[in-house]
Amino acid sequence: MNQPAPRRSNPIFSFFKGVWDVANFTRRLVLNIAFFVLLFLFVGFLSMSGRAAITPVLDRTTLVLAPEGKVMEEDGRDALTKLIAQNSEEDPSRKVVRLRDLVKVIDAAAKDSSIERVLLDVDKLYPSGMASTHEIVAALQRLKASGKQVIAFSEGMTQGQYLIAAQASQVYLDPDGHGLLLEGLSSYRPYMREGLQDKLGIDFKLFKVGEYKSAAEPYVRDNASPEAKEADLFWMNDLWQRYIGDIASARKLTPEGVKAGIDGIAQGVASTQGDLAKYALEQKLVDGLKTRAEVEDMLAKAGVADKDADGGFRQVAYDQYLRNLRTQLPKGDGTQQVAIVVAEGEIVPGKQGGGRVGGDSTSELLREARLDDMVKAVVLRVDSPGGEVFASEQIRREVQALKDAGKPVVVSMGDVAASGGYWISMNAERIYADPSTITGSIGIFGLIPNASRALGKIGVHSDGVATAPLAGAMDITRPMDPGVATILQSVIEKGYRDFTGKVAQARKQSVEQIDSIARGRVWSGAQAKERGLVDEFGGLQAAVDFAAGRAKIAKDQVRVRYIERRAGALDQLLSGNVESRIATSMLARSTWLRGLAEGSADARVERQLSDLREQFTRARSPVQAMAHCYCGFDSL
Repeated sequence: MNQPAPRRSNPIFSFFKGVWDVANFTRRLVLNIAFFVLLFLFVGFLSMSGRAAITPVLDRTTLVLAPEGKVMEEDGRDALTKLIAQNSEEDPSRKVVRLRDLVKVIDAAAKDSSIERVLLDVDKLYPSGMASTHEIVAALQRLKASGKQVIAFSEGMTQGQYLIAAQASQVYLDPDGHGLLLEGLSSYRPYMREGLQDKLGIDFKLFKVGEYKSAAEPYVRDNASPEAKEADLFWMNDLWQRYIGDIASARKLTPEGVKAGIDGIAQGVASTQGDLAKYALEQKLVDGLKTRAEVEDMLAKAGVADKDADGGFRQVAYDQYLRNLRTQLPKGDGTQQVAIVVAEGEIVPGKQGGGRVGGDSTSELLREARLDDMVKAVVLRVDSPGGEVFASEQIRREVQALKDAGKPVVVSMGDVAASGGYWISMNAERIYADPSTITGSIGIFGLIPNASRALGKIGVHSDGVATAPLAGAMDITRPMDPGVATILQSVIEKGYRDFTGKVAQARKQSVEQIDSIARGRVWSGAQAKERGLVDEFGGLQAAVDFAAGRAKIAKDQVRVRYIERRAGALDQLLSGNVESRIATSMLARSTWLRGLAEGSADARVERQLSDLREQFTRARSPVQAMAHCYCGFDSL
């Protein structure tokens, strides 16, 4: 068959086409450069407007302490996401309130002679756990001890919000608001065995050591095991009794009286004809029922009236006061630093951004502290349910390297420091925890999915040949080989021996002693201290003070420095915009931008489905031991 001769290109056409392509490329290049120049100028303008917004605080000012967002150790989102979420008026739960910022504002107000009193509004503040809430509570107690009046007002509170509001000198509840309902703590999870195995044909093989290690139970059971219920109820009862005691102490009531009011809430609310606010008043949980306008009128009469201010009284808002504090120079000459490294979130391999603890990235932060001569001691703030074993081990090794370099390392446990979260903590010179911290869960598991039955239901079958017994044995489209199961269980048992052995060495106990309190069992901070897993009760400041003392730094020379992931150039430019008034105004009017910050499904189900998806898509070796604890609770 004859092939057609290739068509020769016209040289004149080719010349003009080339000129056109060059011109088109040049046009796009110039327009892109101009666009980015304008973008950076605009962002820089917004940054300056946000950073320059410093307002002097006049005498007899009321601090309106009404932070909006979820309380977290750090805000690891990129600057643009922060900018969008922080300025969204539709859902404050998508915002973030850094715990350190909130405590800093409260402590500064206690020492500020210009602040006469504080109006505490917790309606849009979302506590994340009991330990971090206790840090806020302690700061409010210091504020009251300084002689400042604290007045709390709410349209309706959760029990976590109420624990904070109860510290006020006076607590007022809107008579027509959402009321106050103290309902207790709970821990429920969706169990998926029937749906996954019976309905879909997806089988899971669980390898673990420790009868209390319940993290993977939802994939292989239809209900919680008796051991899981026993362990969960043990530590949750401890936390709940402490909560009741905290409320009783703050409101000058007896724990028995508070508990009776909570247990008898159904009959009590019925007697008030469904009026939750009235029932709270009868139980002396609040001092009165007032509307916001009535509380503002009271503040205007007690303080300095200002008709131009919101509410009619002289005031400074939380965000503005925080901006003012950030302009203050740190104490010390910077050569005597206590570095704080935050490990918040699930522990996973590699380099991670905010919300996760990366084995590589967190190790790099600790290594930076070790190599910096100005850093004399390190506090590792841990708020993590655990994660992958090797990533946890990477971080533990860096903790030990710091100690070997002569730099004291102290761990401050936040809401949760369990399983892998304990793994990265155990080698610290001293471990501080709140009595309500959730910790322990010393145990290992591995979860391997198999989809051969699921594929068989749609007529898909796997077959072939291999040159060795293990070749292709990890293929999830084939039934699991018994030899593979033997290998995996052996790997998990070795991981458990390593875990308990390292804990025993770090905590100066025998392996048998550690095994008796391990087996995957979760403890409250108080229970963990009784069993030698925790050294002292105290928050982050207590850990910093101890670390500074061990490094022999004079109190007036201590400079606290957070070592965090370095932001990119664009993040640095955008960072000031989170507080910019101009940006706030723009984003408040932009439905599209606010939509970028929207989330998705229920967090508990989403987390478990995410883990399920990862089992099928993980590119690493399937022989992967996990030190993870699903040890949260609902209804804080």
